[in-house]
Amino acid sequence: MGTTSFFVSLLLSTLLLHLCLSHGVAAARPPAGGKISPRVLKFYPVIQEFKTRITSDPTGILKTWNPNDKNVCNYKGFFCDLFPTDNLTTVAGVDFNGFGFAGKDGKLPLSGFIEKLTDITTFHANSNNFTDIPWQISTIPYFFELDLSNNKLSGQFPTQVFGAKQLTFLDLRYNALNGAVPPQVFLLDVDVFFINDNYFEQKLPDNLGSTPAIYVTFANNKFTGEIPRSIGRSKNLQEVLLLNNKLTGCLPFEIGYLQNATVFDASFNYLTGPIPQSFQCLYSIEVLNLARNNFYGSIPDAICKHPNLQSLDLSNNYFTEVGPECRKLIATKVVNTTKNCIKDLPNQRTKAECAAFFSKPHKCANEKFLTQIPCNPAHRPANIEPSATLVSYGALTPHK
Repeated sequence: MGTTSFFVSLLLSTLLLHLCLSHGVAAARPPAGGKISPRVLKFYPVIQEFKTRITSDPTGILKTWNPNDKNVCNYKGFFCDLFPTDNLTTVAGVDFNGFGFAGKDGKLPLSGFIEKLTDITTFHANSNNFTDIPWQISTIPYFFELDLSNNKLSGQFPTQVFGAKQLTFLDLRYNALNGAVPPQVFLLDVDVFFINDNYFEQKLPDNLGSTPAIYVTFANNKFTGEIPRSIGRSKNLQEVLLLNNKLTGCLPFEIGYLQNATVFDASFNYLTGPIPQSFQCLYSIEVLNLARNNFYGSIPDAICKHPNLQSLDLSNNYFTEVGPECRKLIATKVVNTTKNCIKDLPNQRTKAECAAFFSKPHKCANEKFLTQIPCNPAHRPANIEPSATLVSYGALTPHK
């Protein structure tokens, strides 16, 4: 079997496994009483040794890891499938989500375990007490998905993941990671990148736009500075969450290049300036949230013509004008403009608040670009299908 067909077969196997995990169904197992695959047998001592490190098993998982049963495909949390090169059953995936495993002192290292599961394609282990990611994960050749959200990772960003060249899913949210996110992160060939609810504190790297990711969440950290103009190069981006950081400056007009974006949320920051006219090019937008910033000026009425717009939250800013299309959506509660400075609308800021804000000079460094429209509004694509589900907001709770 050639390398390409091998990779495609294993990728299909991974997708099938992911469906099985999602529905709580185990993947292929050998027949009862049949001979155990040598690929399965080699993981028996690895798992039994790891079992000795676990001192807290609140959901009783370890009872299924019977030392008298060497067919680890029968153990809860491990899923088996056929390995494409030899058609032998092997341990293809791990799902420890919600198990609450802990070791001595409440912590549990992964070193010496995960890297020995050399056939796995996925390792999902949210809501445990794992403390590290071993460098040797780079030796797992077809490792596609890593979820260590809501664990006890701490310190700097785990650069160990850079060695896992096949990763398409990386979820490190709800940990205690801090410092800077290395620029190399945005070169990882991932579809999903969740690092929200940590303690990262830095300016967003200039090469943010190099990411091929579809879903990105940076929410609830301490990112500072402006949103990089390079974001407009992230043509795959569908959902990006930047809410609740310390971002400043004006929105780059390049955001308008994200014509596949369905969600853009930069609420609860210190951003300012007008909304760029380029936002009328966000043809696919469903949720646009700019609430609780320092935006001002006129709300571009063309945004409210987007066919799939479900929510436009502009509350708690300093906007002064709103056009007829957006007024229609205010009436249907699709658009929220409360706590602004729009004189003829209810529930606005006081005159004193508005006067105090506008008594100070406000100017954007990129002001000459804010009127640029990088699309032809007359050529809006017809029949843009809305997304079936919004993925990224689920990342804002630790158990999803």
